[in-house]
Amino acid sequence: MPTTRSRVAVIFFTVLIDLIGFGIIIPILPYYAQRFGAGGLGLGALLGVFSAMQFVATAILGRTSDRIGRRPILLATMLVNALGYVLFAAAHSYVVLFFARVVSGFAGGNISAAQAYMADITSPAERSRGMGIIGAAFGLGFIIGPAIGGLSAHYLGPAAPGLVAAGLSLANFVSAYVVLPESLQAEHRTERELWDFSHIGEAIRNPRLAPLMIAWALAPFAFSGYTVALPLWAGVTFGWREQQLGWFFTVIGVTAAIVQGYAFGKLARRFGERVLLILGAFGMAATIALVPGLRSSAALYGWTAVLAFSNSIFGPAATGLVSVFADPTEQGTVLGAAQALAALGRLLGPLVMGQVYDVSRPAAFLAAGAMMALGGVACLRVPTVEHRAADVADGQRAR
Repeated sequence: MPTTRSRVAVIFFTVLIDLIGFGIIIPILPYYAQRFGAGGLGLGALLGVFSAMQFVATAILGRTSDRIGRRPILLATMLVNALGYVLFAAAHSYVVLFFARVVSGFAGGNISAAQAYMADITSPAERSRGMGIIGAAFGLGFIIGPAIGGLSAHYLGPAAPGLVAAGLSLANFVSAYVVLPESLQAEHRTERELWDFSHIGEAIRNPRLAPLMIAWALAPFAFSGYTVALPLWAGVTFGWREQQLGWFFTVIGVTAAIVQGYAFGKLARRFGERVLLILGAFGMAATIALVPGLRSSAALYGWTAVLAFSNSIFGPAATGLVSVFADPTEQGTVLGAAQALAALGRLLGPLVMGQVYDVSRPAAFLAAGAMMALGGVACLRVPTVEHRAADVADGQRAR
C-alpha cells in the first residue's frame, strides 16, 4: 500500500496534468470564439455551458465516487476530456465549439472526486493543507498550460492547442491507470440515488455548511463573470491579445502555486481557515471592482497578483472547511454539492456579466465585485473550527 505522502503526490500530478490541458485552452478561447462572431454574450455562453455541465457532473460524479470509489471516476473522465479537446481542435463553427465545451465541462466535474480522494487520505487537521496541494496543481496548470497554448497556437496553428491538450489527457489516463490506487475504504462506501440532487438542499440547510455553500455559489459567479469581462476590456483598453492574456494567467498561476503549494499551510496554522476565507473573499471583491480605474497593463498585472493571492487563500480554505464539516461517509457527496453550486455560479456569472459588459464595461466589474463582497458577508457566518490534538498528531505521522 502506498504511503500517504506518495498518494498525495500521485493525485497532485493527476490534477496537474488535467489542469495543464484545461489551461492550454484558456488564453485562446476568447479569440477563438471571436473568429466565429461571438461577443460578450457568446463568450459567456461558452464558459457558461462548461459550468452547466460541471454542475450536473460534480453532483453525479461525487455521489458515484462515494459508491464505487474515486479511481474509476477519475480514469473515465480523463478519456472524456480527451474527446472534448479533439472536438475543440476540429471546431470550424461556433456550434461545434459549443459542443466541445459541453463534453469538456462534464469531464471537468471530476474535481469533486479528486478532492474526495484527498479528503480520504488526510486527517481533518491536515485537510486544508491537502486541498492547498490540489490548489497548487491548479496554479501550476495555469502557468504551464497557457504558455503551451499560446506557443502552439502561434507556431503550429489554431488546432494545435486542442490536440496537445488531448494528448496530455491520454497521457494522464495512462499514468493514473498504472500508479493511482483506490482511496475509498469499503466500509465508507454509501448508496444514494444517482439523480437525486437533494444533497445540495441538505448541505444548504445544514447550519454549519450553509454559509460556505452560499460562498461557494457567489464567489465563482463573480470570478467567472470577471474572467469574461477582463479579456474583452483589456483588448479594447490596452490592445491585449493571446500573448498578453497568457502572461495574465501566468501571473495568476505563479501566485497560486506559491501560495497554495507553500504558504497556505503555514498561514492556515497561524490564522485558521476561517480568517483566510474571509480575507480572500473581500480581497477578491476589492481587486475586481477597481479594474475600470486602472490606466496601464503594468497596473493590471500588479493588481492581478493581489487578486490571485486572495483567490489562492479562499479556495483551499473553503474546500477544507466543507470537508471538515462533512461526514466521513459522504465526503464525495458534500464536496460534489459544493462543486455543483460553484458550477452553477460559473454558469450564471458569465451569462449575466457578459450581458452587463455589452451594456456597460465598467458596470461589469463593479457588479462582479459587489457579488464577491456578498460572498464575503456569507463567510463571516462560517463557524470557527477547533482541530483536536489527536488529529494534528495523525497528520504529522502521515507525513
